[in-house]
Amino acid sequence: MYKFNVPESKKIRLIIDTDAKNEADDQFAIVHALLTPKFDICGIIGAHFGTMKSVTSMEDSCAECEKVLTMMGVTEVKAFRGATAAIKSRTEYELSEGARLIIDAAMKENENPLFVIFLGPITDLACAYLANPEIAGRMTAIWIGGGKYPHGGMEYNLWNDIAAANVIMDSNIPLWQVPSNVYSRMLVSLAELESKVYPYGEVGKYLFEQMAEFNNAYGKLPQWPKGESWSLGDSPAVGLLLDSMDYAWELQPAPIIGDDMSYRFKEGRRGIRVYNDIDARFILEDMFAKLKLNYGANA
Repeated sequence: MYKFNVPESKKIRLIIDTDAKNEADDQFAIVHALLTPKFDICGIIGAHFGTMKSVTSMEDSCAECEKVLTMMGVTEVKAFRGATAAIKSRTEYELSEGARLIIDAAMKENENPLFVIFLGPITDLACAYLANPEIAGRMTAIWIGGGKYPHGGMEYNLWNDIAAANVIMDSNIPLWQVPSNVYSRMLVSLAELESKVYPYGEVGKYLFEQMAEFNNAYGKLPQWPKGESWSLGDSPAVGLLLDSMDYAWELQPAPIIGDDMSYRFKEGRRGIRVYNDIDARFILEDMFAKLKLNYGANA
């Protein structure tokens, strides 16, 4: 596939938790991860995205993950069902098969570190942690979610489970957070996707077409989408595992998140890594190159 090898000592174990049928950008991150030899992918968890768009959102996400896996001919990675809804409280939550996957992978003895990336609500991690707090020292979470620091505010992934986000902020799970003002910088044009994604295999064609279809479906909204551009906002989670971009983050005290999604800070709170920048060029070009190398004429 590639003319380079990734040393075993550089590989990581990865679980992808994704609300894949919510919009049209998760699929790009999933495909990018599946084409990345640095990753030993333990599974993909279909996450809920509330009930505003679908009353079966988790099942929709899981089916979308399975569709992408089938399209790519990937049989060694399985899709797992996540929680069907946000947690009700710290004693009322759903221990889904996705949450069990996180626990099992975290507790397994392995020299390679475990990362779990969350491209939607962070529900499944909160459920796994509440069921088994021992996972905290055995994994790192990357979350695409939350509003701009220091004030916070409305953000869709956070909105779908504020209680779960507070569980994780209160925990000692190492957390890398990519807030909305940062992940929105993953700008790409539809023309660029047609040129650099559409020609490459069944999956490239699908990635572009489902994006164009989603763009048209919401075309009558006044503010969003813009018509010819999109933000592949979930892709930074993949890019940061290729290079952690240590120049682009600051250690921040974990906020207490209000019902209005505002941040409040209290002395003595543990620190989390909050990104204030990403290298969109690096992330996009790596994805484009991997699609071409795997599905181009010379593949």
